[in-house]
Formats: sequence, structure tokens, C-alpha cells
Amino acid sequence: MTARRRRGDRAGSFSGSEAERAIIDIGSNSVRLVVYGGTMRAPMVLLNEKVVAQLGREIATTGRMPEDSIALAMRGIRRFALLLEDLEVDDVETVATAAVRDAENGTEFLDLVRAAGFEPRLLSGEEEAGVSADGVIGAFPGASGVVADLGGGSLELVRIADEMSDTATSLPLGTLRLGEYRGEGEDSKPAAMRKRLGAAIKRSGWGKPTGTPLYLVGGTWRALATYAMEASKYPLTDPHALDLAPAEALAFARHLVRADPEELRNNPRVTATRAAVLPDAAVLLQALLRQLAPSRVVFSSWGLREGLLYGRLQPHQKAQDPLLAGMAHFASHRGAPPQLATRVAGWTVEAVPTGAAGTERVRLAATMLALASMQIEPNLRMELAIDWALQKRWLALDAAGRAQMAATIAGNGNRLELPRELKRLVPPEALDEALDWGLAIRLARRVGARSRKSLQVSRLLRDGERLVLRLQHGHRDLYGIPVEKDLALLAGRLELEPAVEIVPDDTVWALPETGEIFQPVK
Repeated sequence: MTARRRRGDRAGSFSGSEAERAIIDIGSNSVRLVVYGGTMRAPMVLLNEKVVAQLGREIATTGRMPEDSIALAMRGIRRFALLLEDLEVDDVETVATAAVRDAENGTEFLDLVRAAGFEPRLLSGEEEAGVSADGVIGAFPGASGVVADLGGGSLELVRIADEMSDTATSLPLGTLRLGEYRGEGEDSKPAAMRKRLGAAIKRSGWGKPTGTPLYLVGGTWRALATYAMEASKYPLTDPHALDLAPAEALAFARHLVRADPEELRNNPRVTATRAAVLPDAAVLLQALLRQLAPSRVVFSSWGLREGLLYGRLQPHQKAQDPLLAGMAHFASHRGAPPQLATRVAGWTVEAVPTGAAGTERVRLAATMLALASMQIEPNLRMELAIDWALQKRWLALDAAGRAQMAATIAGNGNRLELPRELKRLVPPEALDEALDWGLAIRLARRVGARSRKSLQVSRLLRDGERLVLRLQHGHRDLYGIPVEKDLALLAGRLELEPAVEIVPDDTVWALPETGEIFQPVK
């Protein structure tokens, strides 16, 4: 890391989210700068820039990084130094991986990086695998299985379980080196290449079936996931957390092996560099699936860089739910602090309890997002907020949870006809439950314009066949026409009769979700 002084009033900083940390990742294919802000348990990417230097493209033949690649990489690194200085980011971690590790001129290159003002750390193959594993552990709390991090110069394999990693191995099977396994003539067919790759994996000690999930990390794997999502017309666009059965992953890999390279290059979501290596990577995936026999294939957008961030967190920070941590930061900057969302969720839960189809954490995240959506202009609100739910990168959230958040937003906006694509992601009963969450949030907003007092002097509950809104006497006039309509709307959905009860001002009650006793408001 290199320290930088803070100067002035941080006028160059990112508006709304102070830049906290930066990572410079010197890989075999690209050199990348990422600046992060917000909560480090679920950091926001404020800047992401790379230079495709291909430092590792000649390692196998010459043992050295090419001079033109070094010049291109250093041009980018010197630019990064100026950007970080001007943005006043003073927490910068610089790491180098396979190309620099394996090259004869790696030491000289690191001297150039130091001259640019950074303090690079050269990771061993085992260290690289462990850090990438930390990224997966951070993104998927409780994950257990094998992480396969595919870079330009190497493939790292490491087991994870109980929030820890072990049995790390680094193999020279990066995308820039897979061509060595193609062979010539009849021996160049994909099946022959797959056998050679499988033999290399087996020789490294990874030849036994695991029966656990296989987590795929790296830009080329993400490109493969993007291809699979588009080929299947999948409703989501973020490859992170895409979960495939091994047979599905194998089918997509087989198709990619035979795909027309020109067709891949024409895909706007797959860069030309990735398109060129996708067929070989698909053969590698076939070999991994055959050797490891995983139970599922899960794509992770969190890897080395995020693992570096996660590894620096304190234990209590690591224990945070990354979905709720990220959502709290996102929603707070849009007028929906987590305290408000907790009160609203507590106010609604007795009348619309979380059922078997949902979870309290998804409900709370959906409440935060629904409340935040109200700060958007009405003509943009519904579509943009549903896109937030479905397409924005949320950690520790599956496709079903995304669909429930989108349905909650729809209910909050009184849109009971849901987008068709949601029905591909979750069963109808889960969507119905989330719609009810949204209608209850809408009613909570209507009662008192999200004021704390309104949630203290009112209560929503079921009483037999009735949906009852109770109001303290001094706030009885909160029962206006909008409230009457939304109470009837929710009651109709729940097949209950709407009712209003006015109670004395000295009434004291507890919200079941929070357990907080609300005293009368004076």
C-alpha cells in the first residue's frame, strides 16, 4: 500500500460516496484500477478502469514479459497514480500475480511500479488462490465447495468451508496459456484438448469428484455466464450468482466450443478479448466438470480484489449480512435509512407476516428499496426501482429474492400486474407474498407520510376476519381518503374486511417485529 496525503476540501472526491480504498491488480492479461466507496462489507465501485497489456502473453515461449506490454502497463499505472492523487485516495493496495510471478524480468517490472509511487506485493499462487477464495466467502456467506479463479496466466483452485479456505493450488492454465493444450491436426480437436487439460488437473491432485458447488471467478468465466444468460433469454443481466446445474453448464460449454468466433465478437456484452478465449475456456470448464463432478456451478463476480477488501475487515464487519449492509448504504443515500425501514417492516409484519415463501432479511431489504424508490420522479419510479431490484448487483441474494424485491416495489406502487419475467424466477406464492409486503408498505406510508409519530400512534393487525387499523384518538384524522382506499386494497388481497378502531391516547402497544414499546406521543 502507498499512503497519500489528503489535501484541501476533497473537492475532487466522488459525490455522495467518499472514496475509501483502491486496488491496483496487475494481472497477466490486464492491469486494473478499482476505487471503492461506501461500506466495505458491500463496497460500491466508484471507478473501474483497465489496460489490456497482456503481460503474460509470451511467458510460455520466452519466459519474459514483452517490452511493449510493460510499456503499455506502465502507461496505465502512471495514469492511475495521477488519478488517485487528484481524487485524494490515500489507501491503495497494489498486487501482482502470475505473469510477474513467472517472468524472468518480473523484479525489474516491480521496480518500475515502485518508481511510479506504489508498493506492489507479489502474490504467490497459493496466496492468490486464498485471496480469491476470500472474495467468494465474502459474497456468499456460508459457502462451501471449490473456487476456480481463472486469470490470464493461471488457474487457482481452492477449497472453502466454514468461512475459511485450504488446499490451494495454482496451475499454469490461464486463458493466455490454454492454446498450448490444443495440439495439431487430428490431435487439435476439442475432445483431445479436454483430455489433456483433465490430465493436468488430475496430476495437480484435483482428480476426485467433490459433490459440492464449484464457484467460478474471473472475467472469462463471467463472459461465459453472460453468454449463457443471453442464449437462454434469462431475465437477469448480472452474471454474479448465476447458478447452473452441471448439465446446464456443460451444455453451454459444448455450444461455446463449437461457436463461430465472429458470432461471439458481435455480442455487445462480450469484449473481443474475451470472445477470442471463450472457446478454449469452455473446453477447460468441460474438463473441470468431468474431474470435480460438482453439485452446482455458481459464477462469482467477487474474487481477488474483493478478497483483499474482505480480508482486512474486522470479525464483526465480516459477520454483517452483505445484502443488508449494501442495501442500507444504497437506500440511506436515497431518503430511506435502515431505521425507517425497520419501523415500517415492524408496523406491517403483524398483519402481513413473512410466510414460508420469504425471509425476514429479503423483506427488510425490499422495504428499504421500496421506500428509497419514492424519491424518484413518478414517471420513472416503477421501472427504475424494479431494475434496481433485478439488475443491480446485490450480494447474498438469489434470483428468487430479486423477484420478491421487485414484486414488493410493484405492490408499493399499486401495480398488481407483475412483469412477466418475474414468474420465471420464483413460484407464484412467493410473488403474492411480496406483493402483500408492498401493499402494506404503501399503507404505512399513506397513514402518516413516513413520520415516526404515525408509526407510534397506529397499529395494523388481523383480528379474526378483519384487517384492523388502530389509531390513537389524537391522530384519528390521519384516516383520510388515501388511507381508506389502501386499507381496503390490502384487505381485499388478504380476503379480510377492512376496519378502523380509534383507541385512547394513553394506549401502549408493542410492535411484534422489533419488540419496542411505543409510549403515547404528547
